[in-house]
Amino acid sequence: MTAEAPISHRAVLRILSGVLLGMFLAALDQTVISTALPTMAADLSGVEHLSWVVAVYLLTSTASTPIYGKLSDLYGRRSLLQGAITIFVGGSMFCAIAQSMPQLILARAVQGLGGGGLITLAHAVIADHVSPRERGRYQGYLSGVWATASVGGPVLGGFFVDHLSWRWVFWINLPIGALAYLLCWRALRHLTRKSESRAIDFLGACLLTSAVASLLLVATWGGSQFPWLSLPIIALGGGGLALLALFLVQELRAIEPILPPRLFRNDVFRTANCTSFLVAMVLFGTTMLLPIFLQIVSGMSPGRSGMLMAPFMGATVVSSFITGRLMRSTGRYKRLPIIGLSLATLGLALLATMTVNTPVLAISSYLAIIGMGFGFTFPVMLVSVQNAADPRDIGVASSAVNFFRSMGGSFGAAILWSVLIVALGHRLASGGAAVGDDSLALLRGGPEGLARLPQGLREAVLPALGYAFHVVFASAAGIAGVALAVAATLQERPLRTNTTTADRAAAD
Repeated sequence: MTAEAPISHRAVLRILSGVLLGMFLAALDQTVISTALPTMAADLSGVEHLSWVVAVYLLTSTASTPIYGKLSDLYGRRSLLQGAITIFVGGSMFCAIAQSMPQLILARAVQGLGGGGLITLAHAVIADHVSPRERGRYQGYLSGVWATASVGGPVLGGFFVDHLSWRWVFWINLPIGALAYLLCWRALRHLTRKSESRAIDFLGACLLTSAVASLLLVATWGGSQFPWLSLPIIALGGGGLALLALFLVQELRAIEPILPPRLFRNDVFRTANCTSFLVAMVLFGTTMLLPIFLQIVSGMSPGRSGMLMAPFMGATVVSSFITGRLMRSTGRYKRLPIIGLSLATLGLALLATMTVNTPVLAISSYLAIIGMGFGFTFPVMLVSVQNAADPRDIGVASSAVNFFRSMGGSFGAAILWSVLIVALGHRLASGGAAVGDDSLALLRGGPEGLARLPQGLREAVLPALGYAFHVVFASAAGIAGVALAVAATLQERPLRTNTTTADRAAAD
């Protein structure tokens, strides 16, 4: 059978109209919540669990991502994308009515189960119909989605906190989700529907979820809730590694593995996913903690801190658009993440120099440098993996990129939060500032709690907070430097000019 001719530009736009709104839903949720986190945690009296509001979403989306990819390869993308939207919207509703931090964390876990499919399936649908070389032509549409969500999300979140309630960062997902469901139903109804009867590796998914959860608890609790060599941390770490080993054994024997071992024989796959993991650690950890710094240390309102995140998000989108254009025109990609991660490392090092008196313009410049660096990196990792993957694995390969990205984000949020708590506690103890039972007493009350401290104590506490954030951003810069070293080993392969649909036809 000969290869199919590429579909028309109009047909691609019709398909994009459905999947991009689903992607927008997930993108908005990742940005709108950032400026509301401090108020949310203070209102529900659970700042010690703040990192779990981010990490548990990433955990469940991480675990579900490879399942969506595998199922979509077997049964098609449309019904799974609609199911993911439904689960995501249901989880958002439960988040909005949560009355305690445990309820919110549980609802975020449900939300993550749906979120795991939104971006992964959108990328898979696009990869089915647009070649890696031509994908740059449509990068503007993808960038437009992220631009709207990235720039508008923090501002919208700050507006909700200042004028309505933090609960509106979740209520807003309901009308957007309903529209996304309708558009996906209309835009994707003409796509070929698959119906293959194959076994799904649910045991592997359970083992992977359990392993990641155990290791994430180690990253969250180690050094803060429990000493590193305590029995709970050793037990969780050992259990996580044992579960991970069982998962690897299961993948080798499974008929339809969640993460096929053959993928890891591909040099591009290994390098790109390792880079994605490290970059996501920095991205999610930084975007979670930066609003806390701006609101508690710099004394900004949620709305203003949201506005200050706009240069970071906007630069990410602009550089992503440029990256797509360059890949389309040259067919090459290796130099882009090297440039990007060099910029990100520099920007994070500059963030580590911030103080209470750092000008807003300087902070905006640092954030724009970091955002531009990430924008040069993330699109390359996805396209390089899709370009190197076998056509039969395009769904699971796309989901693997998002899997490692989500897993990196989970660990980054947990680890950098733990670094903040440990560094703050150490500085307070060495300075003799008694603000409560532990360093969490400072963060539990948010900006208002810090303002209620006596003047003399507040003057002693602010430098300790500044020092702790210096350590956090310096740690993030170190992680970005490691990612740069890994990205430098990425193997470059010419970008294909045919789609996965045509590849399958040619193989048949």
